[in-house]
Amino acid sequence: MAENSTGTKKIALVTGANKGIGLEIAAGLARRGFRVGVGARDAGRRDDAVAKLRAEGLDTFGVPLDVTDDGSVAAAAALLEEQGGLDVLVNNAAITGGLPQEPSRVSPEQVLAVVDTNVVGVIRVTNAMLPLLRRAPSPRIVNVSSTVGSLTLQTAQAEAVGPISAAYSPSKSFLNAVTIQYAKELADTAILVNAGCPGFVATDLNGFRGHRTPAQGAAIFLELATLPDGGPTGTFRDEQGIQPW
Repeated sequence: MAENSTGTKKIALVTGANKGIGLEIAAGLARRGFRVGVGARDAGRRDDAVAKLRAEGLDTFGVPLDVTDDGSVAAAAALLEEQGGLDVLVNNAAITGGLPQEPSRVSPEQVLAVVDTNVVGVIRVTNAMLPLLRRAPSPRIVNVSSTVGSLTLQTAQAEAVGPISAAYSPSKSFLNAVTIQYAKELADTAILVNAGCPGFVATDLNGFRGHRTPAQGAAIFLELATLPDGGPTGTFRDEQGIQPW
């Protein structure tokens, strides 16, 4: 069982955890002995996910959470406080913004919506949870990113990843940059902050075109969420290792 220094179960929160990679991250952490908050804005899907995980004997609870809403995020932080605090935060909630995504055709409204969820939502949730994380003995922040946000890989045309995207891919570049800034700010604390890429996973985000399973995609985030004290911070990696920002 994952325990903190007081001998109680460690608590994790996974945003966007009612399906896909988020659900598998929640399940994986619970199997490792965490008590896991399943964060999701859709009440029905959230309840179904919690019921599915509990049917497996996993210690989970629902956390109503819309990462784009200040009040919802504040209420989620209060709920985690009531549950005993927070040891691990996995920022998984994200949207693509729909089509078209060519820069000459994408709408400003699409870009703003994607950034509000994929970047500002991460900042909103992280800042609300930081007081709880600061009290944890071995706190971890894990951001679910993607190599489509790697400027290095995107500009190496022979190795370019992903389709042309003026909303989703740049939001992941932005998220990577924010991850670095959190790691710098929190460098003198016990909080380790890292980002990861799940690979091309079959989820509704990509119309289930991916060749990897959600469980395979979740593996890197379970690794980052359970890093030992003194482990790396400010890194971006996938199952192959460190990736370029």
